[in-house]
Amino acid sequence: MAEKPKAVVLLSGGMDSCVTAAIANQTHRLALLHASYGQRTERRERRSFDEIADFYNAHERLVVRFDALSQIGGSALTDRGIAVPEKGEALAPEVTIPMSYVPFRNAHFLSAAVSWAEVIGATAIFIGAVAEDSSGYPDCRPEYYRAFEALIREGTRPETHIAIVTPVIAMRKSQIVQRAVEIGAPLDRTWSCYQFEDEACGVCDSCRLRLAAFAGAGLRDPIAYRVQVAR
Repeated sequence: MAEKPKAVVLLSGGMDSCVTAAIANQTHRLALLHASYGQRTERRERRSFDEIADFYNAHERLVVRFDALSQIGGSALTDRGIAVPEKGEALAPEVTIPMSYVPFRNAHFLSAAVSWAEVIGATAIFIGAVAEDSSGYPDCRPEYYRAFEALIREGTRPETHIAIVTPVIAMRKSQIVQRAVEIGAPLDRTWSCYQFEDEACGVCDSCRLRLAAFAGAGLRDPIAYRVQVAR
């Protein structure tokens, strides 16, 4: 039997990346990449990465630091002078991108993934971007990943062929939860909260999206929350 091809999977430790890793595991050998960039829940996300990697018995792991993103700031995730928006704190009408957006973050992550993939012979990079039911981040759109895939073709060795795979990009969050259950992804090991590392806050945008997803799927979220507010 032929050996499965290898894929680099960007694994933040959140729900979407966990399900993406589970999907990739069905067809590829996993090389898991985690990015730390001075985010508020950096330690908790790293713990989730390690636990998910252990669950899939992934031997190839890489943790990369992007300290420049916290030095640059401009996001509630990396700048403690900017409050994480909570339920009831509406954006101004002219604002379409939430303050939790980290400017051009995914380009940094993908660049590291491409470098690693080229070295270890991976033929795909999986990323758990979600377009329709996410927070409106511009670097989660399908067009963005098509453009980046073209960049890979132009900027790597001629014999290098690396596809960017976004298996959950067109799913709603509730569908991602349902898919996780179908393929046994360990959602109990994931972390989505933007604010806290002990219990999820339940009121930030990411927590509310996650809670609404489980409610939409008719399931109970296995992680602990300080409060649970409907989206």
